[in-house]
Amino acid sequence: MRQIISVLLMAILLTSTIPGCLSDLRGGVSLVVNYEQTNGTVVESYVDGEHVSTTNASLEFDFSNTESESQILEFGVDFAEGRDSIAVNPDTSSSVIVEFSNHGIYEIVAYAIDENNKRESTAVTIRIDLKIEWSEQSTHEPSGLSIDPIPKHGGPHPVAIFIDSTVENPELIENIGGGREVEITWRLYDQAGEACLVRNGVVEEGGEAHWEAFHYNTYEIHELRISYEEGQDNIDVEQSISLAYEHIESEPNP
Repeated sequence: MRQIISVLLMAILLTSTIPGCLSDLRGGVSLVVNYEQTNGTVVESYVDGEHVSTTNASLEFDFSNTESESQILEFGVDFAEGRDSIAVNPDTSSSVIVEFSNHGIYEIVAYAIDENNKRESTAVTIRIDLKIEWSEQSTHEPSGLSIDPIPKHGGPHPVAIFIDSTVENPELIENIGGGREVEITWRLYDQAGEACLVRNGVVEEGGEAHWEAFHYNTYEIHELRISYEEGQDNIDVEQSISLAYEHIESEPNP
C-alpha cells in the first residue's frame, strides 16, 4: 500500500511540474473574430451652409465562432486612442458593433475573457475616410466650406483632399428679371489665407460648370470658397469633398 501511495504522490508531483498542465486543466479560449469590413466612411451633410446630419461609420465584429473550455464572460473591443471599451455579455450577444464619428486610422483590439480571467485578443487596423456632401440652392453668396483633414485622435493623416464641385446657373424662368452667364472662381485657401488652388469658370444660363481637383496638404485646415466675378443670377452649388487615407487597414476576416 505504501508503494502505491508513493507512486501516486510521485506522479502528482511530476505532473504539476510539466509546463502548461495547469493551463490545460483550467481550460483556454480559442478566439475567433469575424469581420466583413475594416474600413468605412463618415458622411457629413450640409444644406445652405448649415450642418444637418452626420452618418457614422459602423463596423461589426462577430465572436460567435470563439470556443472555450470555460465559460466566457465577456466579448469586447479596446481602443488605442483612449476611448472607452465596448463589451457585451456572451449570453445575450456574440457581436460587438463599433461606430466611428471621426475620420482616421484606428488601432483596436478585439478580445474575449473567460471565468478564469483568461484573456485572448487580436489587433485590427481600421481605416475611416470622410465625405462632405454640400448643397446650396439659389444663392448669390455661396458659403465657405471648411475642410479639416487633421485626425482628432492622432495617427496618420489622409493622403489627399479630393474636391468635386458643380455650379449650376438655373434657366431664365427661375431668374425673374432676366438671366445671363455667370463668371465664378473656385479657391481653396490654407490656414495662412493663401489660395493654394484656383480655378475660373463660366456658367451659361441653364448650364453648369464642374471642377475636380485634389490637394496633398492634409496638415492644415482649409476652406473652399466660390466667388462671383461677373453676373448677378442666383446659382445652385453641389459639392462633394473626400478625405481619403492610405489603404493600410487589416484584411477582412469574413
